[in-house]
Amino acid sequence: MQSKLSAPSLISLLWTSVVLNMVFADVLSIYTPGVLPQVMDGVVEGVTLSENLMLIASVFIQLPVAMIVVTHLLPERAAKGANTFSVIVTAAFVVGGGSLKPHYIFFASCEIIAMAGILFLTWRRAW
Repeated sequence: MQSKLSAPSLISLLWTSVVLNMVFADVLSIYTPGVLPQVMDGVVEGVTLSENLMLIASVFIQLPVAMIVVTHLLPERAAKGANTFSVIVTAAFVVGGGSLKPHYIFFASCEIIAMAGILFLTWRRAW
């Protein structure tokens, strides 16, 4: 079955999937037994929560959020570079900043698969 959506539209949908998976991984993490008291104490799984850490995480999270729209606004060549850069940075953030809890591994796997799809669509011939 051939999709009638353009490559930028499909890429944008995949970025939306990445963002939603990131959000729900974090939301469900709060419901993991023992995590909420750690959040209240300011140290989660050995990582001290701070305003600077939250700002850094916000920047990393904003990248895939921005790509939902930027994919449609940039010319093809710039969009290819921006998508490639964003996949590399976001994948590093997902893998490096993640947890080993089963639900998080599942969500991270879905995010990585979606980003692989983004790279495939970005670099195939027809834009």
